[in-house]
Amino acid sequence: MKKLLIVSSLVFAGALTGCSSLNTSAPSLPLSGSVATDVKADIEVGEKITGQSSATKVLIFTIGAETEYADGIAYSAGGRGGSLLPFAAPNPVESVKSAAAYNAIQASGADVIVAPRYIVKQNDYVVFGTIDVTVEGYKGTIKSIK
Repeated sequence: MKKLLIVSSLVFAGALTGCSSLNTSAPSLPLSGSVATDVKADIEVGEKITGQSSATKVLIFTIGAETEYADGIAYSAGGRGGSLLPFAAPNPVESVKSAAAYNAIQASGADVIVAPRYIVKQNDYVVFGTIDVTVEGYKGTIKSIK
């Protein structure tokens, strides 16, 4: 009986502990790449803009996530949440990043975010967790496309 009490206490204590992580994206080197296209866009870069979004995970479900996202915000291999397996569940962090980008664009009236930088704070407590994302960048307004 005493061993059962000790084991159940350890399992309960383990369920209450968790992990916390913080990820900040920033280019470590100047970007140097070339893209060949016949389309030319004239983008006016404006003031600094920010957007924020958050969600709560309970087991494998995401609760409190936003319903509006910016399209084209994909950071994972193959667009499947960081997994190369075709049946893998999507990563909820990616959708929170997309929602933060959407919020920044909507609040500022921008067409694009120039040089976006994402700050991801994730707390994981086995059964539940929180995801908070803040995006910072510059307001980009498309003046013309040729």
